[in-house]
Amino acid sequence: MSPRHFFLTRRHWLLAAGAASWVGAGRAAEQVLPVPASLSEALARALQKGSPLLVLVSLDGCPFCKIARENYLAPLQGQAGLSIVQIDMRNRQMVQDFGGVSQTQDQLIRSWGIKIAPTVLFFGRGGVEVAERLVGGYIPDFYGAYLDDRLRTARAAVAN
Repeated sequence: MSPRHFFLTRRHWLLAAGAASWVGAGRAAEQVLPVPASLSEALARALQKGSPLLVLVSLDGCPFCKIARENYLAPLQGQAGLSIVQIDMRNRQMVQDFGGVSQTQDQLIRSWGIKIAPTVLFFGRGGVEVAERLVGGYIPDFYGAYLDDRLRTARAAVAN
């Protein structure tokens, strides 16, 4: 079995989440990613910068989502200037999809067939996924590598 198939056990993730919250206890507020009013507008801004739009599908209170957001995605957004937004499961807030249709965040996630949080999606022109989804939480030593690999694929697709 390849390393990409090794998932952390619930115990490992809870330990990691506990460590992450303990280390970050001195921070005033948890890092957040913006929630888009319109995915097509967020995608247009990303493409203007020559990058894909990354979408984190999250779940309120999910420790795995917090790790993905705070340890991987928020730093990428800040350092690399990537366009990264967040859509939340079970959230009734409205968002416009790539076609301009308004629906709740939860409805949008269901239409994408996503059942696991966190899931990171990589979108290019026309709202088409341009890299394999990064689903769930992998062993921390591999998560960053899998994210980098998918990001490389997505950037290449957008550059063409």
